[in-house]
Amino acid sequence: MATQFPCFQGHFIAIAAMLAAFSLPASAQVAPEALARKNGCMACHGLVHKQVGPGFAQIAQRYLKDAEAPARLADKIRDGSVGTWGRVIMPRQTQVSPADAQALAHWVLSQPSPG
Repeated sequence: MATQFPCFQGHFIAIAAMLAAFSLPASAQVAPEALARKNGCMACHGLVHKQVGPGFAQIAQRYLKDAEAPARLADKIRDGSVGTWGRVIMPRQTQVSPADAQALAHWVLSQPSPG
């Protein structure tokens, strides 16, 4: 016979779900595309084509054979860059955690070719 805890009766699933959510890193809780939208990436980048900055598919194509691309892009997300895509400046995104920057970089690099 199972032990009964009247104060938790009917709440086990809710408690288990809450504990599971808190045990995951923040980047695992939010899909990368949602992270991109939440952090304003879509204000400058399109999924496929250039807006202000290059499209995510264009970025993926450029770094296709670069084994260091995930770390390089995560750094560019947080630290910003200039000169990679012409004179357009990619501003620092210090509000993006290192883990979220990694998740975003991997997601960007997973985009299909634009052509």
